[in-house]
Amino acid sequence: MSSERSPELYPLAISERPSFEAFVDPLTVVDLFAGCGGLSLGVAQAAQDLGRGFDVRLAVEFNESPAAVYRANFPHARALMVEDITTLFSSDLDQPLSKAEKEMRNSVGKLDVLVGGPPCQGHSNLNNHTRRDDPKNALYAIMARAAQVFSPGVIVVENVPAVLNDRHKGTNTVSVVRERLTTLGYDVSDRVVSLYELGVPQKRKRHILLATFSGQSTPHEILDHLATSTAKTVDLEWAIGDLVEVAGDGLFDRAPTPSADNVKRMQYLLRKGEYNLPNHFRPRCHQGNHSYNSMYGRLAWNQPAQTITSGFGSIGQGRYMHPDLPRALTPHEAARIQGFPDYFDFAMATTRSALATMIGNAVPPQLARQLLLEVLNPAPAD
Repeated sequence: MSSERSPELYPLAISERPSFEAFVDPLTVVDLFAGCGGLSLGVAQAAQDLGRGFDVRLAVEFNESPAAVYRANFPHARALMVEDITTLFSSDLDQPLSKAEKEMRNSVGKLDVLVGGPPCQGHSNLNNHTRRDDPKNALYAIMARAAQVFSPGVIVVENVPAVLNDRHKGTNTVSVVRERLTTLGYDVSDRVVSLYELGVPQKRKRHILLATFSGQSTPHEILDHLATSTAKTVDLEWAIGDLVEVAGDGLFDRAPTPSADNVKRMQYLLRKGEYNLPNHFRPRCHQGNHSYNSMYGRLAWNQPAQTITSGFGSIGQGRYMHPDLPRALTPHEAARIQGFPDYFDFAMATTRSALATMIGNAVPPQLARQLLLEVLNPAPAD
């Protein structure tokens, strides 16, 4: 693979951040559950594509580490609150707006776009015991409350597909939000989309709820068009092919040190030209009949990656072995696979654990970018 870090060959290699905020007619944005800023970056990229500016009026994130990364990448954000979001918004959708909510509304002003990716631990398929009725699921409804507070023109809520099965106090979480947004005058639609088909180099699927005020672009039509869009699909080589020979100095470009057993497993795959590890090379608990072929598996240059999670630094967590080298992915490579260009600065993450968690939990920017382009620059009718 090429080691030439050229933005022409590798678009994510661009190291100079665009001046998103410098353009006229800015899109005003509120980003809740902001993480390190994947959704905000996607909105900024869409605004740039449309020749518009970008103005973060408010971002809210509970954890300081991703908030620090957000702050570094969006230094012009008017307000970044490192807070428990339930202290800012009421979880009772029937209550009148509080004094604090009215003050937030006045501070934010006219809002174009509200985005948010509520935490998904409560309804992850890895959490079988509690996922269907977990207090975390109530956080999803905060997006409807925020819509009451700010009256944005467009609302995008991102989550894992399993959110469709979630309940809080016996009521389907997504249905509650859809119904409330409808009563507020929005057209609402939701769908599970493949991010690979939107130009993200991994097999990631996400549930999207999209709402616009009645009379604007219809969310159902937008999601229909999105599903058949002509976005270029890209593979692993497109994302990280230029990073093969990047020095491993520093936290961002250094892969974790594998165990001796895992080195042997990776060397076997490279020597044999295989991508799936035979059972007899696996740990005893992974032998026998199983459906875990991706575990200890090797990535292929001409395919999309497996969904990036916080476990991307361990081949025992999934198909995270580099295609050509006996190691797992670096944080830099994982960030690229999530769609973050090199100008996005992760330096404020000072531990490997914090870096892995925020990259694994991030929303690929391309999702918000493609959605907002569809909403704000819809395809002409046939």
